[in-house]
Amino acid sequence: MSLDVTEIGSIPAAWTRRHLLGLEDLSVEELNILLDSAEMFKEATDDCTRKIQVLTGKTCANLFFENSTRTRTSFSLAMRRLGGDTIDFASGGSSMSKGETIIDTAKNIEAMGIHAVVCRHRTPGTPHLLSNNLNCPVINAGDGPHEHPTQGLLDILTIRQQRGTLAGLTVALVGDIQFSRTARSNIWGLKKLGAHVILCGPATLVSPLWREFGCEVSHNLDEILPRCDVLNLLRIQFERQSTRPFPSVREYAHLYAMDRRRMDRAKDGVLILAPGPINRGVEVTTDVADGPHSLILSQVTNGLAVRMAALWLVCGAAARDNE
Repeated sequence: MSLDVTEIGSIPAAWTRRHLLGLEDLSVEELNILLDSAEMFKEATDDCTRKIQVLTGKTCANLFFENSTRTRTSFSLAMRRLGGDTIDFASGGSSMSKGETIIDTAKNIEAMGIHAVVCRHRTPGTPHLLSNNLNCPVINAGDGPHEHPTQGLLDILTIRQQRGTLAGLTVALVGDIQFSRTARSNIWGLKKLGAHVILCGPATLVSPLWREFGCEVSHNLDEILPRCDVLNLLRIQFERQSTRPFPSVREYAHLYAMDRRRMDRAKDGVLILAPGPINRGVEVTTDVADGPHSLILSQVTNGLAVRMAALWLVCGAAARDNE
């Protein structure tokens, strides 16, 4: 069943961005517009299970040059929930294998009547490059280790739903900070919304330079546990590393995996998040991942709402500019 467009209305006047490339440059007002819009879509569509015809006639192209399950699927589903259509691009069987540049590829796809592009690429800045060369909106679905704005937003939305506000909360990002685009988007968003951010992991993956951005840095999870309201357990990005940053996975799990023993020492009501894919027994044990404090599946549902909001806002801003 589809809902009527009048239940949503027009995009907020304060939202003027045609692209969503990262959270670093967004204002607090813009962050809240994204979060509030996601809440609105989640409520209006019964947890994103029903369609609402706000982007009827629009088509979004998913340009994914890296593997993805949650992000690609939720962007496709989000566009369909908004009444639009999607096409998925696979670089392996495309003309890029014949030497065509990513800009030419994207321009040719845009020329087919595309209204928005969602891009994931291993090279930082690729979505920014496309935004400078395309007329349609571009959303960053992850550019190397740089940013993953919708993942940061869905993490923040999940926390806000449980706690009402980010202000005054202590949120620990645990694991691979150096190579994690999720960590960077979380850092920018959490700090702007008033949370205290702790970055925790091996010294080889957590630079002390993050203190210059107002983050606390720790290499001892057990020491910070009693102070944390939220633990966001990040996957080790082995695919981005040229050398092993610690002696063994077993040692990493011993020092940083969230297990029942650590849960017993954690703050009452602590929230457990993980952006996925999770490696059970490495970042988190099964009893914790599936336990009462875990919000991992809520994050997935919220990801759909966030991506509906992002598509609606950038497409709405582009349509307003073209009027």
